[in-house]
Amino acid sequence: MNIGFVGVGRMGANMARHLKDRQFHITAVYDINRAKATSVAAEVGCAASQDLSEVTAESDVIFTVVTDDNAVRQIFTGAGDNLLVNAGGKLFINCETISPGVEIDVEKLAHQAGAQSLEACMASSITQARDGKLYLMCGGDEETFRKAEPILKELGSVVRYIGKSGEAAKVKALVNMVMNINTAGLAEGLALGAALGLDLNMLRAVFSQTGANSRVLETDGEDMQNREHSCFFSAAHAAKDSGIALELGRSLGLDLPLAGATKEQYDRMVAEGLGELDKSGIAELTFKDRHKHSADRV
Repeated sequence: MNIGFVGVGRMGANMARHLKDRQFHITAVYDINRAKATSVAAEVGCAASQDLSEVTAESDVIFTVVTDDNAVRQIFTGAGDNLLVNAGGKLFINCETISPGVEIDVEKLAHQAGAQSLEACMASSITQARDGKLYLMCGGDEETFRKAEPILKELGSVVRYIGKSGEAAKVKALVNMVMNINTAGLAEGLALGAALGLDLNMLRAVFSQTGANSRVLETDGEDMQNREHSCFFSAAHAAKDSGIALELGRSLGLDLPLAGATKEQYDRMVAEGLGELDKSGIAELTFKDRHKHSADRV
């Protein structure tokens, strides 16, 4: 089986490295950042493709791990060069967090080209990608899922079939919406604790043993306290993903005030040049002594 990757940033590169370690044949990688593509290609032993259609030609299965709705539309429908050129018989596994409607559109376009498409949304981070321990939520035709399941199990410790195309994208949007709200809430709790003069080590310990506990406390609490915001999931992506959930809510006439307030915070981070910090960097907006932060101080 020949495997290609489109998008070899933090997640895609580590997925490719893991599959290479597991003796899979990586035949092509592509990224708009040419230097990054060349570097990862050298690691996994293939060429860095200059064209998207070249990735399709060299691969049986193509993983896409790009940024957003627009990037997905571009790689599948771009004029002159896209992944669907001569794509008959190919399988596309799309791992980015995008709008459910775009997942549905991609599946239709793939079928028209004689190919198959599956969404495999990731509720995990860089370390899990490298170790093959992703939490994967899959949507699309169930027969296509069963075809892809063996390779997905090499990448994920949990591989869950959610339903038809778009359904996994809905679940992923909600996962990230709630995670982002939890992150913002934790930042405010720790900020208020610091302003009150409380020992934050003690406060985090109490949080962990009470109703204030959360997965985010485990992953981000100490980082918020220590201003360590090396990026595992960026503030820019948090803003984007909360926006997807808010749009789903709006389409159903639902008001989601907490999600809206959280997105405003992450949008503010992006506007202030902090979008590439980890989501834990939202603490830079809440701690009293950090309100005049700058990106080079964090």
